[in-house]
Amino acid sequence: MAKNKTNYTDRDVREFINGVENEKRRTDALELLSLFESVTGFEAKMYGPTIIGFGNYHYRYARGHEGDAPLAAFSPRKDSLVLYFESDFYNREALLEHLGKHKVSKACVCVKKLEDIDLPTLAEMIKNSVAKTRLRYPD
Repeated sequence: MAKNKTNYTDRDVREFINGVENEKRRTDALELLSLFESVTGFEAKMYGPTIIGFGNYHYRYARGHEGDAPLAAFSPRKDSLVLYFESDFYNREALLEHLGKHKVSKACVCVKKLEDIDLPTLAEMIKNSVAKTRLRYPD
């Protein structure tokens, strides 16, 4: 069975954010840090070298693969802010329509800068995604 490459680390979250080269991305990451902590109620922890995670859950797939993952997460990447969500949560499509300028994949939403999106909508997305994950993977 393959071992997970992305796990919680002891790396300091603020140190990581302060090392982000792009000043706007760094400022946005600090704002996201505050928003995610407020919505989730969890302190931020580094998950792998570049993902900032909040909370934790243990998953186990039918084929036997299992591991731990953050309930909510984001990463200030070079070209955008990547927001990680459950792929199917309550009101997802309607919230994405109201979010603002973004690109989406199955479980990721990418935004260039926070002023392009509606933060209350983002907060609702975080809340709904965490609720769905907790429903799928109860403690």
